[in-house]
Amino acid sequence: MKIVHLDSGREMRGGQWQVLHLIEALAAAGHEQELVAPLDAPLAQRVKIPVRAPLGWWPRGDVYHAHDAKMHTWAGLLGRRPLVVARRVAFPVKNRWKYRLADCYIAVSEAVAGELRKAGVEDGRIRVVYDGVQELALSTRTGPVIAPASEDPMKGSALIRESGVACQFSADLVTDLATASAMLYITHQEGLGSAALLAMSAGVPVIASRVGGLPEIVRDGETGVLVENTAEAIRAAMARVGEMGPMGQRGRAMVRERFLLRHMAAATLRVYEELA
Repeated sequence: MKIVHLDSGREMRGGQWQVLHLIEALAAAGHEQELVAPLDAPLAQRVKIPVRAPLGWWPRGDVYHAHDAKMHTWAGLLGRRPLVVARRVAFPVKNRWKYRLADCYIAVSEAVAGELRKAGVEDGRIRVVYDGVQELALSTRTGPVIAPASEDPMKGSALIRESGVACQFSADLVTDLATASAMLYITHQEGLGSAALLAMSAGVPVIASRVGGLPEIVRDGETGVLVENTAEAIRAAMARVGEMGPMGQRGRAMVRERFLLRHMAAATLRVYEELA
């Protein structure tokens, strides 16, 4: 099977990392692939498959997978079929007309799938495929509580600072999770939260906002703690970090069972095979 991936992103954000991991897993399984993306984009520089510029000739494929909104529109209008579109965000769909253009929408969570249904996408064209993460070594939990570093106003960095809790903002989660005692994942909107899954992979308990797809992976009192987006709630949860060790262990077991990169790649491939 030949898969043509379509991504217009010019940064390596969560979606682009998932595309990279998907491409690597499918290549290891022997599938032919090409990527249509800006040639100077970080994703294009990292993949080991042929890359074509969006404004050039698009290769023929057995299935086309648009990984962002711009490529969703382009591929739909150009009539590329069968067309799979990834939807990673949990905010309401604005341009409903283009959601008639694809054969299948891969939602990153049930919360995202719900927004697609509200926009009129039929259940038969929706598949939920959760993000996958790498399997990290078990954290020593001897270090500080960490939070993903982000200047995105929809993320909760400002609220964390307002709460006054001791927290280290991390730009290198893989390194810092090796010793993190917990992860604080505060956000105002979230399709899923792959960074929370990464923390659980290392056995690090997660304190997360009760929004979007996060409650699907952070099970309150079981694999982590869910909080309302208030400074008071954050402080109250942080006071419990010392007793969260068993939550981290249960989260690690859950990730190893359902949320590794191989699980994500296998579920995505099943969607391709269904369409092709």
